[in-house]
Amino acid sequence: MTDDKDERRPAGELEASVMAALWAAGAPQTAGQVQLSLGADLARTTVTTILTRLHDKGMVERQRQGRGYAYFPLQDAQGLTARRMHTELDRDSDRETVLARFVAQLSPDDERILRDLLESDA
Repeated sequence: MTDDKDERRPAGELEASVMAALWAAGAPQTAGQVQLSLGADLARTTVTTILTRLHDKGMVERQRQGRGYAYFPLQDAQGLTARRMHTELDRDSDRETVLARFVAQLSPDDERILRDLLESDA
């Protein structure tokens, strides 16, 4: 029987929790190991499903371990955030307007950081 708590959590929240567990571990983890690190409210099958989805999305890699797999993240948290930003940008055909509005909404500190980064790459 599926635990009701599993079904009430948004998939994005579960994926974020699983990724956080993998980053914290610092070594490849099986679904059982991830389940233990997240607590007892998730079924192992739920964790396996999330890990498989993350693998299909190219966010984690896996290696054979016994009859199953051990998973590890392909990017750190900052790399994943950058990837999500690119994904969102790619969803809109008017990239210039999206970028202009993004920059217009930056805090002064973030705007300075972005300027410094752009100037250092020039």
